[in-house]
Amino acid sequence: MLTATLLNAAMGESDAITALRRAIHAEPELGLETPRTLAKVKAALADLPLTWREGPSCTGAVAVLKGARAGPSALLRGDMDALPMDEHTGLEFASTIPGRMHACGHDAHTAMLAGAARILAARADDLAGEVRFMFQPGEEGYHGARFMLDDGLLGGTADYPLPDAAFALHVWPNAPHGRIEGRVGAMMASADVLEITVKGRGGHASMPFNAIDPVPVGAEIVIALQTMITRRFAATEASVLTIGKMEAGTANNIIPDSVYLLGTMRNLSPERRAAMQDAVRQVAENIARAHQCEAEVTVTPGFPPTINDARAVALGQQVALDLGGEEPWATRPAPPMTAEDFSYVLEKVPGAMFFLGVAAEGVDWQGCCGLHSSRMVVDESVMPKGAAFLAGCAVEFLEKGWS
Repeated sequence: MLTATLLNAAMGESDAITALRRAIHAEPELGLETPRTLAKVKAALADLPLTWREGPSCTGAVAVLKGARAGPSALLRGDMDALPMDEHTGLEFASTIPGRMHACGHDAHTAMLAGAARILAARADDLAGEVRFMFQPGEEGYHGARFMLDDGLLGGTADYPLPDAAFALHVWPNAPHGRIEGRVGAMMASADVLEITVKGRGGHASMPFNAIDPVPVGAEIVIALQTMITRRFAATEASVLTIGKMEAGTANNIIPDSVYLLGTMRNLSPERRAAMQDAVRQVAENIARAHQCEAEVTVTPGFPPTINDARAVALGQQVALDLGGEEPWATRPAPPMTAEDFSYVLEKVPGAMFFLGVAAEGVDWQGCCGLHSSRMVVDESVMPKGAAFLAGCAVEFLEKGWS
């Protein structure tokens, strides 16, 4: 079976995959500029017959592997950036840079993608078509995938069209060891930044009747937004609106001129996303007006929802089942409300993102430290399976297309 061959090849690359992951983990980089990480990747793949494409907007790069015969193209993606937080794992290869940590598993994503590149390069003579390996910075809120698309690194011209399929794999600490998960449709949510400034008229706190106090108005807006979510939108499609910051005033005896609210909005469809933005403006502006205040609402678009193509999910499920294991596949009943900028790729290319359970075997995986935790760890023994899965998705698509 082909997948068994790929898994055996990945196990043969296990030490290299682990070494690359640890080297990246120890020197995390943030945002759109990850030059040291990319240099590590290039060094690890220097002996392979890859053509590299890079652009001006960031340190993202696409390595292209051409098969021996013409055919379709498949893109595999791994992200490279870390998070601005201290690490408390106690690992011997823990971050050496204060205030930076690979707490979302991007180091593992990059290492598994490099492993997939080595596996597929070894069988290039059997491939009909090409595989593009997308090493992407700036996933943590910096829109790295969008920059790479805008730079043309993924395609978009007559001689270098967009790929025919795209696949990505994200580690998931709160899932059983080695289990691959996916679902058709919304896999992850959109994420937009909400800012509301409520303007009143300041004054002495002992005489609120001589001022227009924006503080209770801001508080009322926060509560009303939660009521709006539960009463205006059907609960069958999840939506989340959280105000994470409320800022006002300078002293206990001063009514401030304004209140500032900062939050996030999460939705699972473009239609719900647009409807929520309209509803938020309506609620905030009218509550403020009812209290003689003014509300300025600003919505900064973040990542769109991550929408998986049904054909890509079916392909990934079959690859996962062929790879085997105690629990090789699970269909997620509902998406998490986290967000992913691979969504930009899936807006233009049919494909899917999958999750890989990286909890250690035999542990209470539901109680493991989750993504973005300063104590989040990855069971490295599962990474070869992740590399084989990515390689298997590419091979399956090149051989059979959307069959």
